[in-house]
Amino acid sequence: MPALAAQYIKLVVVSNDSVIAKSWGELTTTELYSIMKLRTDVFFVEQKVDETELDDRDQEDTTRHYWIADDLGVAAYIRVLHNETAEYRDGHCVIGRVVVREDRRGEGLAQIIMKRIVNDYSDQAMLLHAQQYIVPLYAKFGFEAFGELYEEATIMHQSMYRPAQ
Repeated sequence: MPALAAQYIKLVVVSNDSVIAKSWGELTTTELYSIMKLRTDVFFVEQKVDETELDDRDQEDTTRHYWIADDLGVAAYIRVLHNETAEYRDGHCVIGRVVVREDRRGEGLAQIIMKRIVNDYSDQAMLLHAQQYIVPLYAKFGFEAFGELYEEATIMHQSMYRPAQ
């Protein structure tokens, strides 16, 4: 490969071990800032979502925060909530706030985090509310669509369910 072309290739190797998982009380202020910056940059600035981003669910003892970091901060993030009442069937765990920083999209970072979450919660049924375009990603992890498409924050969504394994 020509040297000039090689310098434009970005090789990123991320293993499942590089996924960080913490509860609210374990987050440092730097980690929290980086997570919130990524979420607001993508959801508010890029996607123009006008819904409440800081919904207090982040602070719950049962919420787990998963992310991959690089030199610029949090590159990809997903949170897992636990609902006392099942929203659908026996699904108490709800995956949400799936976000990847613009400069790291297309590298499979969300898939790496999803693999870790599915492994960590394999014994529990899980739900998520997917933006319509990303439904095929979640299907790879055993999630099946249920119900009708619906609009949330001006974006079409599909509810999905994965039974306990």
